[in-house]
Amino acid sequence: MSDLLIEREGAVLTLCLNRPENLNAFSAEMIRMLTKTFQDAQLDEEVRVIVLKGSGRSFSAGGDVKTMGTSTGSEVYEHIGQLNECIKAMTELEKPIIAAVHGFAAGAAFNLALACDMIYASEESKFVMSFSQVGLISDGGGLHFLPKIIGPYRAKELFFSAKPITAQQAYQYGIVNELIPLDELSSRVAAIANELSQGAVRAYGLMKKIIHSAGSLENVLEIERITQTYMIQTEDHKEGVKAFKEKRKPQFKGK
Repeated sequence: MSDLLIEREGAVLTLCLNRPENLNAFSAEMIRMLTKTFQDAQLDEEVRVIVLKGSGRSFSAGGDVKTMGTSTGSEVYEHIGQLNECIKAMTELEKPIIAAVHGFAAGAAFNLALACDMIYASEESKFVMSFSQVGLISDGGGLHFLPKIIGPYRAKELFFSAKPITAQQAYQYGIVNELIPLDELSSRVAAIANELSQGAVRAYGLMKKIIHSAGSLENVLEIERITQTYMIQTEDHKEGVKAFKEKRKPQFKGK
């Protein structure tokens, strides 16, 4: 099975992250396919709205912890570069992207959702900036998106603590547009997407482009890429990965 399921119904393109056995943790194939699909959607006049969701129990766990601690600096630099291309393809796409979040949206998957234009979440869903739990900084544009949405102080609290927030908290913070019962999430998002697809999509795209041009996402992405390449070599990252695998609290030393 493909790591990304692609379905077209009318003017709505639905992308489903599809590694349910790994809580839809990112793979290189998944990121490449997402990037290409977003780029192709820009050129396809028949596609007017994109929905992004996850299969199985969660939206996505983000980076695959099972592979952490084994990559070289150059491999991480390349991986973050591919993720950056995906995020840029999303923000440059002049069509609405709707995230339908259920279960967990963790780490880079939280940031993938933030790169969408709207987020609709099931009432039991949770969001977590889990990077510091394994001694890393946020990547995937999180250091750009989240402070703009909830302010720098609350954003730093979420980045530093790595504690999950509930869907209700995410809604109160302005991260989530609407809370929906889990069994109604798919149908509700489909209805919203269909309604948007019948609207002024060109105007939506231009407004979106102007909104994103207000900040320097390019600069943040490159800073994240370089810093993350350094961070994977730190003792704290190695301790964080080891503690995660041993199911214990990490003992960070700031090294």
